[in-house]
Amino acid sequence: MSVKTSLLVISDRAASGERADETADLLRPVLTEAGFDLVDVRTVADERAAIAAALLASAGLAPLVLTTGGTGVGPRDVTPEATLEVVDFEIPGLGEEMRRRSVDSTIHALGSRATAGVIAGRAVVVNLPGRPQGAVACFRFVARALPHLVAVVVGPVTDESHAPPEA
Repeated sequence: MSVKTSLLVISDRAASGERADETADLLRPVLTEAGFDLVDVRTVADERAAIAAALLASAGLAPLVLTTGGTGVGPRDVTPEATLEVVDFEIPGLGEEMRRRSVDSTIHALGSRATAGVIAGRAVVVNLPGRPQGAVACFRFVARALPHLVAVVVGPVTDESHAPPEA
């Protein structure tokens, strides 16, 4: 059974139509292979209120919400703040693991402020980098942990939902 997943592409340029975003096209086969079903893709400008509203709407559509973009230190990078505004609590290990593994490819990963958490007790949200290849790589770094987290959040919690993921 696949986990329904929503993707929010956070980008001023993609939202305005200035450039196309490749993230959904690159992520879709990786998600499918890992047991996730991308059911919704939205593009949102780098505006904190718009991101927060889109996160809440996406949480109503799918128990896993992925975001791409807006996790750096630029003046328009507000995805972590919007995420923190709507989550009940953080899941810091996901952002930590993405930074830890990404630094092998780029030292710029140390500047990532990506976070993760639970929205309204019904969805797990994970912030991924805006660069499509980076989003795919970071998703792969945490993918094995996500089915368990989603299962526990959406419940009911069973012995199977606490079983360790297969290697």
